Amino acid sequence: MAVEGGMKCVKFLIFFFNFIFWLCGLALIVVGILVQIALHKSFTIRDPSASGAPIVIIVVGVVIFFITFFGCCGAWKENYCMVTTFAILLSLIILVEIAAAIAGYIYRGKLNNVVQDSLADMITNYNTSSAEFRETVDKLQEDLHCCGINSSLDWRHFNPDGKSVPDSCCKNVTEGCGMGAMTDADKVYQKGCHDVLVEQLKKNLLWVIVAAVVIAFLQIMGIVFACLLMRGIRSGYEVM
Repeated sequence: MAVEGGMKCVKFLIFFFNFIFWLCGLALIVVGILVQIALHKSFTIRDPSASGAPIVIIVVGVVIFFITFFGCCGAWKENYCMVTTFAILLSLIILVEIAAAIAGYIYRGKLNNVVQDSLADMITNYNTSSAEFRETVDKLQEDLHCCGINSSLDWRHFNPDGKSVPDSCCKNVTEGCGMGAMTDADKVYQKGCHDVLVEQLKKNLLWVIVAAVVIAFLQIMGIVFACLLMRGIRSGYEVM
C-alpha cells in the first residue's frame, strides 16, 4: 500500500536529500583528495598519521556516494528494509565523520613538528636525491616564495662555500642565481617555508572539518526523514 498525504512529501524530501548526499559525497572526495595532495605533493611527509583525516574523508565520500542507492530505491519502492538500511548506514557515516573531524582538529596541533621534520629531511637529502625530488622542493620554494625551513641560512650545507642556496630561493630564478647569495635579501628570499606551509595546511584541514560537520548536519536531517518514511510504510502495512 502506497504512503499517502504527508508521507508522500517525506518521500520526495528523501529523494531531494539523497541528491544532496550524492553531491556531498562528491564534495568530500574532492576535499579529501585536495588535502591529501597538499600534504604529500607539496612536500614529502614522513609522518604517516598525516594521511589519517583526509583518507577517512575520501572513504566516507565514496561510501556516501553509493549508499544513496538505498535511500533512492527504498523511497521509490517504499521498501521498509532498504529505507532502514539507508538510515543505519547514514548513522554510521555520521559517527565516522565526527571522528574524522575530531582527528583533523587534533592533528592541527602536530603540524608544526611534522612540517619541521619533513622540511629538514628535504634539505638534508636535496643533493643526494633524484631530479624529481629536487624539482618538488624547488617548486615548493618558488610557489611559496620562501627559502629553507626557518630562513635561507638552513641551506648552509648545500654548497661547500656555505654561502649558496638552490636557484629556487631566488626572487628572479635564473641559472646560478643562488651562488654566494644566501644572505642577499635583494636576490634571495630570506624567510623560511615552515610558517607558510603550516598556515596553508591548517586552512586545508579546517575545510575538511567544516565539510564534515556541515554534511553530518544534513545527514541527520536525512535520517529524520527516513525514520518518518519508515513509520509511514509500517503504518501502511498495519492497515493492510
